[in-house]
Amino acid sequence: MTTPWDRIRGHWSSPTWLRTIHVTTGVPIAFISTGAILGLGALSIVLAWTVVVPLVALLILTRMVPLLTWLQRSRFAAFLDLDIPPPPRLPWDGSPLRRLLLQARSGSLWRQVAYHLAVAPLIGGVGFLSGVVSWSACLVAAVITVQVQVAGGGWTTALPAAAALALFVVVPWLLRGITALDVVAARVLLGPSVKDELARRVETLRESRAEVVEAADAERRRIERDLHDGTQQRLVSLALNLGMARATFTDLPEPARQMIARSHEEAKQALKELRDVVRGLHPAVLNDQGLDAALSGVAARAPFPVRLSVDVPERASPVIEAVAFFVVSEALTNVAKHARASGVDVTVRRDGDVLRLVVRDNGQGGADPARGSGLRGLAQRTGSVDGTLRIDSPSGGPTTIEVELPCA
Repeated sequence: MTTPWDRIRGHWSSPTWLRTIHVTTGVPIAFISTGAILGLGALSIVLAWTVVVPLVALLILTRMVPLLTWLQRSRFAAFLDLDIPPPPRLPWDGSPLRRLLLQARSGSLWRQVAYHLAVAPLIGGVGFLSGVVSWSACLVAAVITVQVQVAGGGWTTALPAAAALALFVVVPWLLRGITALDVVAARVLLGPSVKDELARRVETLRESRAEVVEAADAERRRIERDLHDGTQQRLVSLALNLGMARATFTDLPEPARQMIARSHEEAKQALKELRDVVRGLHPAVLNDQGLDAALSGVAARAPFPVRLSVDVPERASPVIEAVAFFVVSEALTNVAKHARASGVDVTVRRDGDVLRLVVRDNGQGGADPARGSGLRGLAQRTGSVDGTLRIDSPSGGPTTIEVELPCA
C-alpha cells in the first residue's frame, strides 16, 4: 500500500534533481543563443546596404542554429532521457548560393530560431527564477524552523515548518510543469514538423515498395532460370525420346503407336506452354540484350503486323525494363483479344530520366480499365514504380496507351 511518505519520496527522486539541472543549464544556452542570433540580426540590419554582410550573417546563422539545436537536444537527452528527433537535412546538391537560399526558405530553420530566440529564454528564465525562489524559500523556511526550535519557540515552530513542508511538496510539481512546457515546445520547434514526418514516412514507404518490387523481379528471374535450365530441358529430352520412339518402333501394335504419338504431341504442347510461361515470367533475352531484342520477339509472335521503334541509347534499371516489357506485351495481348486491329505501332523512347512507351492500334476502341483486368494490370505495373499511364480509346478507335516510367 502506497503511503503519503512514499509519494513524497517519489517526488524527491532523481528526476526532480535532473529537472532542476535541466532548467538551470538551459539559461546559459538560451542566453548565448539569443545574444548570437540578435547580434547577427542587428549587424545585418545596420549593414544591409553592403548586401554581402547580410549574406554572410545568414550563412553563419545556418551553421550556428543546428549547433545550438544539438546542444538543446543533448540537454533534453542527458537530464530528461528524452530523444527529440533531429529536423530533416536539406539536400546539398547545387551551388553554395542555392543551398543557402534553400536553407533560408526552410521552415525548419526558422522554427529552431523561434525556439532559441523566444521560447528557450522565456521558459528557461521563468524556470530558473521559479526554481531559485522556491529552493531558496524552502531553505530559508527550514533554517528558520531549526532556529526557532533551538530557541525553544514551542508552537511557533509550526508556521515555518509548514511553509518548508509545503514548498518541499510543491517544488517538484512546479519543476515538472515547467519541463513539460519545455518538452512540448522543443518537440514542436526543434524536431521535424508534421509535414516533415509525413514526407519521411512517404520516402520510407517508397523505398520499401522499391525493395519489394526488386525482390519480386529477382524472384521471377530465378524461377525463369530454374524452369529454363531444369524443367524445360527435361521436357525437351522427353519430347526427343518420344519422337525417336515414334520413328523407330513402327512395328508395334497400332494402339501402342497411337499412345506414343499422343504422348509425343502432348510433350511438345507442354514444352510450348512452358516456354510461354517462361517468357511471361521474365525473358532471358531482356537481361542479355535489352528491350529492343525482347520486344522484337514479342512483336514477331503477334498475330498482326507490329511496327516497332526502340530508341533507348542508355539502358534503364532491370526493374524498369521488366515493367516496360510486360506493359508492351500485355498491351499487345489485349489488342489481340479485344481490339480487332489489323496493325499496331509501338514506340519506346528514353528522354533523360523518363522512359516513354506508346502503343497505338487501329482497332475498334472503347477500351476501359474499369471493365478489363488487363488494363488494370497495366496500371498496377506502372504504378508500382511511380510511373504514369494514360489511355485514349474513343468508340470506333483508335486506342492509344501512353506510359512514362522514371529511370532515375
